[in-house]
Amino acid sequence: MKEFSVVIERDEDGYFIAFVPELRGCHTQAKSLDVLMKRVKEAIELCLEVEQPTKTEFVGIQKIAV
Repeated sequence: MKEFSVVIERDEDGYFIAFVPELRGCHTQAKSLDVLMKRVKEAIELCLEVEQPTKTEFVGIQKIAV
């Protein structure tokens, strides 16, 4: 079993959006976090069927004012 970092954001309509940086194109959305977590797990499983994860390590998030 492998663990993946998942980035979660909320858009202006209230949907939660998740993406997995280690898997290109691996993303999903849902109205609730419970549903989002189920969907992102399914998305990861599907992405792993067609590609191998890239070697990345989550370091952190930094805000920058421009």
